[in-house]
Amino acid sequence: MPTNPRFEFHPVTRERLADLHRFSEAHGKFRYCSCMRWRMTSADFKRSAKEHRVLALDQRVLDGVPIGVLAYLGGEAVGWCSVAPRETYPALERYRKLARIDEERVWSVVCFFIDARARRQGLTLGLLNAAVAYALSQGARIVEGYPVEPGRIYAYMGSPATFRRAGFHDVTPTGRERTVFRLESHLADGFTRTRLPR
Repeated sequence: MPTNPRFEFHPVTRERLADLHRFSEAHGKFRYCSCMRWRMTSADFKRSAKEHRVLALDQRVLDGVPIGVLAYLGGEAVGWCSVAPRETYPALERYRKLARIDEERVWSVVCFFIDARARRQGLTLGLLNAAVAYALSQGARIVEGYPVEPGRIYAYMGSPATFRRAGFHDVTPTGRERTVFRLESHLADGFTRTRLPR
């Protein structure tokens, strides 16, 4: 699935923490949450201040915990996708509507955020491809997402159409309100490995 070749994708590491800072400072909605909504329990998130959440995300990077990938255009970060081992998202682990469907170890994609100037250029799909490639490069066997239909709450979690285009399949258990999509590593060979972030 081709995406705009002008974009580059890189996982957030210590060396790219300054890029994450600039992206955060330029996007107030992203900075407010700092993608900690699923990484903190609900009680801790409600008690925390915005700057505390910024520092908490930084600390994960400094501790070597995967947090996600950034998309770049002309050397500037213009998009974000949160992807990490599911167990690093305490709130997700406690959220009954998205309870684990089995005991498999998975990496979870929980958020996309794109600069207004880079929207409608296929960047969400590009970020998802890069997120999968990053997860596989770190040994993931299953990557999971929880998309919602456009216009619904949790819109930052991506759409089912985007996940399908990236090769994910709907594995939502019967009777479950929130959807679960998965891509398994043996089905991703040859599709995502060419998109490993540099």
